[in-house]
Amino acid sequence: MDVGWVYTVEVRQLMQEGRLEFIIGGQVMHDEAVTDVDDAILQLTEGHGFLYETFGVRPRFSWHVDPFGASATTPVLFALAGFDAHLISRIDYDLKDDMQKKKKLQFVWRGSPSLGKTHEIFTHTMDQYSYCTPSFLPFSNRSGFYWNGVAVFPDPPKDGVYPNMSLSVTKDTVEPYAQTMVTNIKQRAQWFRTSHVLWPWGCDKQFYNASVQFTNMDILMNYINKHGEEFGVTVQYATLKDYFKAIHQSNLTWEVRGSHDFLPYSTELFQAWTGFYASRNVLKGVARRASSLLHAAESLFVQYRIGYPDGPVQKELALDKLKALRWAVSEVQHHDAITGTESPKVADMYMEHLTQGMIGVEELLAAMFHLPQKPGIFSANYSSNPDNTDSSQDVEQHIIVYNPLAWNTTTYINISVKFPVALVFDDNGIAVPAQIQPSATSSNDYDLFIVVDLAGLQYRKYLIQFPQSKCNKSSSYGLTHVARVVTFKRRHVSEWKKTGRKLLPVLNECYKLLFDQETNLLHSITHRLEKNLVRIHQDFWEYEANGEVHAGPISDNYIFTANGFAIPAYKSVAMEIIPGKIISEIRQYFYREESDSNYTYSVVTRVPVGFKDKLLCQRLDQSYWVGPLVVNREAVFRTTTSLNNNRTVYTDNNGYQMMKRQYKQYINNTVSRNYYPMVRGAYIEDDSSRLILLSERAHGVASLNQGQMEVMLHRRLWNNQEWNRGYNLTLNDSSVVRPILWMMLGSPAAVASLFQQGALCLQHRPVVLPIDKPQKQWSQRESWSRSVILPQNLHMQLLSIPGWSYLPKHSEHLQKLSSGGGKGSEADFDRVLLRIAHLYEEGEDPVLSRPITINLKEVMQGIGEVKAVKERSLTGTWDISELQRWSWKTESSKKADNTSSFKGMKKDLIVTVLPKEIRTFFIYFK
Repeated sequence: MDVGWVYTVEVRQLMQEGRLEFIIGGQVMHDEAVTDVDDAILQLTEGHGFLYETFGVRPRFSWHVDPFGASATTPVLFALAGFDAHLISRIDYDLKDDMQKKKKLQFVWRGSPSLGKTHEIFTHTMDQYSYCTPSFLPFSNRSGFYWNGVAVFPDPPKDGVYPNMSLSVTKDTVEPYAQTMVTNIKQRAQWFRTSHVLWPWGCDKQFYNASVQFTNMDILMNYINKHGEEFGVTVQYATLKDYFKAIHQSNLTWEVRGSHDFLPYSTELFQAWTGFYASRNVLKGVARRASSLLHAAESLFVQYRIGYPDGPVQKELALDKLKALRWAVSEVQHHDAITGTESPKVADMYMEHLTQGMIGVEELLAAMFHLPQKPGIFSANYSSNPDNTDSSQDVEQHIIVYNPLAWNTTTYINISVKFPVALVFDDNGIAVPAQIQPSATSSNDYDLFIVVDLAGLQYRKYLIQFPQSKCNKSSSYGLTHVARVVTFKRRHVSEWKKTGRKLLPVLNECYKLLFDQETNLLHSITHRLEKNLVRIHQDFWEYEANGEVHAGPISDNYIFTANGFAIPAYKSVAMEIIPGKIISEIRQYFYREESDSNYTYSVVTRVPVGFKDKLLCQRLDQSYWVGPLVVNREAVFRTTTSLNNNRTVYTDNNGYQMMKRQYKQYINNTVSRNYYPMVRGAYIEDDSSRLILLSERAHGVASLNQGQMEVMLHRRLWNNQEWNRGYNLTLNDSSVVRPILWMMLGSPAAVASLFQQGALCLQHRPVVLPIDKPQKQWSQRESWSRSVILPQNLHMQLLSIPGWSYLPKHSEHLQKLSSGGGKGSEADFDRVLLRIAHLYEEGEDPVLSRPITINLKEVMQGIGEVKAVKERSLTGTWDISELQRWSWKTESSKKADNTSSFKGMKKDLIVTVLPKEIRTFFIYFK
């Protein structure tokens, strides 16, 4: 008999007896501030799939005690996953104190304003003691109820005596232990509305020696219960389900909390946990790139399996590579991972896992495209001599470009090449508009911009030829524009005089940007269609952090403590402009000192030219070079405008919904406490204009002055705090970071419809794959990648073959487990997981905010013929028709009973998706 199966049976037995309970069930306890919603769902799905396959269990409660602040997105996701109640802990210290006094630590949370009560969830907030047992004993100078002592890793003491072990519970100590415990229980009881008190026993690294803990706990609990009448308290071991069930049965009416979150989070006066929004920027960027690569690879593999089932790529090998990247992306969502609050050694581990996972998926993509194909795979007819010149010596590069979004798109891609001229042809042999120019980062390379036209979930092949014969020195070669660099004089800040006199325009169909030749900085942007001018100034600033704990508050991995106001990070600016026919590019280089030969900061702004697409025309692509920083500096990119925004900034909760952040004045630490996480984007606005910044990784963002928005891009810190040094958490990050922001400007009504789609287009840019040169000329054939098109307000959040082995019908799956056929049985490659999200809030847009009805059979016909669809819970483990969640009495809903907030499909696979809904399906193709 397999030993693993024996353990599985024992675990299932403990669960059936109510002695063991899985809570949350995700792969990790994910961060709630800087994690993207898609990645939060991924890690939850991975964990739930494992638990259901292995034990047949589906978690119903959360224990989200350690993330640094609480997002309003998380309760929505947990409701969608089928949870009955939610538990949090880390919220702002002064808010928690106020909620304690008013007995408002428990409430019904309606995280989404659009979904409202349909996805509300009862939420318990831990009191001031958080998730730990009190550590103070009035009768002993040792730690509290921690008979384990302090954990020692990796080699435990041979005599079993750990540092700082508490006094054992004996006949001499049981009474003072009992008095201390009862006193604390009664104190906590004053902060809650029912007679039931949740008393967490343990803390970090506890119960590693469980027998020691339980031996003492048993004696103490028996003593208290034996004297229950005297103490006025009885105690019992309980799971989270036991506690929430008792609260639910109390039949009280609960206060409703709307879609507000608990960000930012401060633990005390000078400890605003807003620094981690920007800590380890490189890791944040790699994590999001890995997520985007995984998103593209998942949908490509689905299409490959369905359109080419007998293809040469082994399905088990493909699934292994996808699983490895799923695991790595899920792992890094941990609240001490993507946050950047881990030690360098642990950060390196996350990077290694992400990198190896990405390499494996890139190998899978290469295998799907490089291996010998059956007729009907590629669609290409390249002419070896497109312009009838002798090109037998021409160098060629073949690429595949894949659109991972379920929308049609016309955009540009950028690849680095070694030659100064190029010709580009699509898979019909037709010349494609392109532009080539010297690279901004390497004197040996050139940037080649190619216009691509792709349907949703479609790939196309392009041929790039690099003619080796001499050509004339005109500004074009075929349809490729050869762009030239125009260099401007480097300007020292100390020599700035009257600004705004010599303005240089850069235009496209939507904007006119003016650059000041006196400063080499942006002066203003005019929206040409709306005829509205906004003054805009962009540059880099730095906060100087204190590293001496005896000299005042510090900044570290977690905490941002502004030591005064930010100062300019440069003393001179150089500029280059490259006018183009596809891209006009402005390169600005910022030098820390006038005499520096190397810049510390740069921003490259790309202005798309000649595109009719509204989104592409109105986006300004900005990529940054930041670093290496001086120690104890925190770098921000500041955009100062003429907008009257009253220091109010709108930021996103995990890329799912927007939050209004009004500037708050505090007695101390005002700058740090007005910083918020920016995962996909943020904006400021007044009555006439909205300025949007979209991001491909998480940052911190604030509006500290009128018309201003600053984004923290990088941090390099060192301090002598003993705790930080002991865990090597000094964040001495000497890296150069290269994040990207897209900027959009227009009237609030005009750009509101572009925000969500633009954020996803930045996150999921076309995937470019180099492929081998064909051994023979390709003929016109049908591709296995066709197209899937969704309406603009719907996003295909996931199209994947999870490879789960569990049976969709719960009773049959449990029967399979009881017979020993659990995890490890054959993966199901015919079950496709589809997740669709509505991007807009109610009232956000007059058209796009409406409910949208689609026919799944018609939508998916580009991939194959659908034979069956089953709607599931968010993570796939529940059939929607079987999922019943607890309902909680509120002022607007007096009755509390078991009810479902989910709905199924109409006939003929027709689905209506409401604003901000996320719906999940199993799809089976013929």
